[in-house]
Formats: sequence, structure tokens, C-alpha cells
Amino acid sequence: MKKIGVVFISSFLLFITTSNIYAQVDVGIGVSVGIAPPALPVYTQPPCPVDGYLWTPGYWAYGDDGYYWVPGVWVLPPQSGFLWTPCYWGFDNGLYGWHAGYWGPHVGFYGGINYGYGYGGYGYGGGMWQGGSFRYNTAVTNVNRTVIHNTYVNNTVINRTTNRASFNGAGGVVARPRPDEEAAMHEQHVQATSEQQTHQQTASRDRNQFASVNHGRPATAAMNRVGGSRFNPQGHAVNASANTHSAASHTAVSHNNVSNHQSNTHPAIQHHQSHTQISHASGQSHQSQFHAQSHQASPHMGGASHGGGFHGGGGGHHGHK
Repeated sequence: MKKIGVVFISSFLLFITTSNIYAQVDVGIGVSVGIAPPALPVYTQPPCPVDGYLWTPGYWAYGDDGYYWVPGVWVLPPQSGFLWTPCYWGFDNGLYGWHAGYWGPHVGFYGGINYGYGYGGYGYGGGMWQGGSFRYNTAVTNVNRTVIHNTYVNNTVINRTTNRASFNGAGGVVARPRPDEEAAMHEQHVQATSEQQTHQQTASRDRNQFASVNHGRPATAAMNRVGGSRFNPQGHAVNASANTHSAASHTAVSHNNVSNHQSNTHPAIQHHQSHTQISHASGQSHQSQFHAQSHQASPHMGGASHGGGFHGGGGGHHGHK
């Protein structure tokens, strides 16, 4: 039986700080569950389709039938100069709580989770805004330089780790906000775009994306854009018609299987304003992480290394310049 707690908060953000984690509850409804989300899958990032798009990493969201994987995808930011702070799960008092992602001028706290491809647990090392244009760091980002020319190489953000935990707290990633993340907490944020919300809703209707079906290995790990081409963990194109199922079909996923997989908490894109800050892009490079085992950042179409692994080191703490 799934252990689910729902907390209603009418106005203020609630910040819960413990010795092990930093948890933040959004305005609105915060959902918590008693089973941890699955480990982050290892996957290959598809190349950026259009200049100006930013990478948003994949994550485990939760639905009536348990956890399901929302593919990593390239999206258009709501405005120039904005960066994405990924969603994350936080463990506290025996429950896993959901913290939604958001857009803002700086990358904020996302639980210290190593999502790869520039999101190594702190800040974003995949690129930076400069002069109204976004520049891509091809050391950790897959970019076809024959199509996109605003690139640079900063290998100092590369770090390798094998921690694929998808939640913050005991048993996962133990991390707390840094001073600049605390400061960014007070900035104005923008919720996930309607395109991102549609992306998550589509994943929630695909039975093959549920952990109870794929055992932590989703059929579609990433996409080149919302509604675009689908790619499996190895980076090969996936037949959308064979992979996508109707909402009615996904409800057939057995609740009995949920206990064998991580239970859920609310999908990221539904709780918007509350996420923390976005660490400023000072240009300083911070160490990043790779989800795959000992992968090196070698060029792939001018981008990060890809060998079927979840590459793309994490952390550079970048923003406008």
C-alpha cells in the first residue's frame, strides 16, 4: 500500500531544514510518498536542435500508478537570460517530497542531484548567457557545431561520479544550499512553461515510462524537443507510435507492482514558484558529475561524450555575463 501524505499550504513557502537535507514545500499542494524514486537512468543526450534551446534533464515524476520517467528534453526558455533549476525529491521524516523546477536568472538548489550534462548537483556547467545569446559548453553538452556556432569548451566542469541517486537526503545525496543559492532563493522565478507541462503529461500517459513496467529503464530516455524525436538510453531513435500509449492504457499498470518500484510524489512541473534560487553564473567553473561509470568528455557532433552513458558533467555555476 502506498504511503502518501498531502500537505496544503495556502500562502507562504515552507522551508524545512534538518541536519541531513534541505527540503522546500511549494505553495499549493506538496505530495509526499513513502517509497524512494528509482535511480536515475544512464542515457545519451540528443544534440541540441535549435540555437537558443536549453537542456532540461529527465526526472522521475509520480502518477496514480507510481513513478514514471519524464524524458530529458531541449526546450525554449521563457525569456533570454533565464536558466533552468531542475526539480528534485527530498527525503525527510520517512517521506519523499517533491520540489518543482523553475526558471530564473540564476540556477538554484536542486538537491545536489547529479543529473548530468551540465547539471552536476550545483549550478549549471552546460553553457552561459552572453550578450543576449546562449553559448554552449561542448565539453558536457551535445551540440552540432555545423548548425550552432555559439560554443566554447570548458573541461574544468567535468567530474565523474557513480552516484545516480534521484533524491536528496539520507540514503541519497546529502547536500545543502550554498550561500549564493540561498541568495537566489529570494529572486523572482517563473514556473515551467506550458510546453514543459505538456511534455510531462505526455510521459504520464505512456505505460512504458512507468517504473513498474520498465524497472527503471525507460523506453524513451530523452527527446530532442517537446513532441519531437524520441531516443532510448543508447541514443537510438524510438518509434513513437510503438512507445506511446493512451491514458487508458497506462492505468492498467498494476498498483501491486508499485511497491516493487519507487513510489511517488507529485510531478515536478505542478509546483512552480517555490523552488529555490538559481546560482549566479559567475563564470567560475565548479566541479560537475557524470552519471555514467567513468566516462570521458570526448566530442560527439562537437558536443559532450556519448557512448550510451549519462554524460555531461555537472556543475559550472553560470549565468549572464
